[in-house]
Amino acid sequence: MTDSRKTTAIIADDEPRLAHYLQDRLAALWPELLVVGIAENGVEAKALLDAEQPDIAFLDIRMPGITGLDVAKSADRALHVVFVTAFDQYAVDAFERAAVDYLLKPVEDKRLAQTIDRLRERIAHAQEGDAWRSALGALSRLAPAAAANGAPERLAWIRASVGQQVRLIAVDDVCYFQANDKYTSVFTKEGEALIRTPLRELAEDLDPARFWQVHRGTIVNVAHVQATNRDLTGRLSLALKTRSETLAVSRAFAHRFRQM
Repeated sequence: MTDSRKTTAIIADDEPRLAHYLQDRLAALWPELLVVGIAENGVEAKALLDAEQPDIAFLDIRMPGITGLDVAKSADRALHVVFVTAFDQYAVDAFERAAVDYLLKPVEDKRLAQTIDRLRERIAHAQEGDAWRSALGALSRLAPAAAANGAPERLAWIRASVGQQVRLIAVDDVCYFQANDKYTSVFTKEGEALIRTPLRELAEDLDPARFWQVHRGTIVNVAHVQATNRDLTGRLSLALKTRSETLAVSRAFAHRFRQM
């Protein structure tokens, strides 16, 4: 690549706010980089790769239809790929073991700056952008292997609505989730937020060792449970460390708290 040609990139993420946030941070930390397109799913990402022929692709690992990993595998040219993920356990294990660049959501400036330095170094020395291809096979093997060993991807961050804002909430900070019509309420020490993911679907991505269903419509983070209380009728409820309300425990789930 000659000095007269700008380094180009695309961003693919099914959450537009996060995609534009990454674009803004790249503009601040790497103003010479030209982001030539943003895709909201894997199909759009593949089309952008073909149309724009970028040097770099920032790919969300989970997108509707076609994952970021599938998009990377389909690239037919030298390309520098950075995977973006909200699943820290999966990323730290599989991505590092496969020697693939990744960013954790929410993307922090310090970590992004490190990735930018590596990309600049590779581009400046004309290192092959498709060197990561040999790592993709290993990454593909690590993902199902993790699931087979009982260590599937676990959700690390929640994108939730608070009024007119969309905020990123660390799953560890969530006291409990509660079904709320078409939404799920997310309760933290600071207050309540809403997500569109149904409670049943959300439960599949939570760590069952830390998040226990205590009622048909409630999942609690056991790290936030202060004590258990039983009334005169034998019904169980939970007192929380940082919230004043108590949570009812249905009889179907009361056995979980016998040792507490």
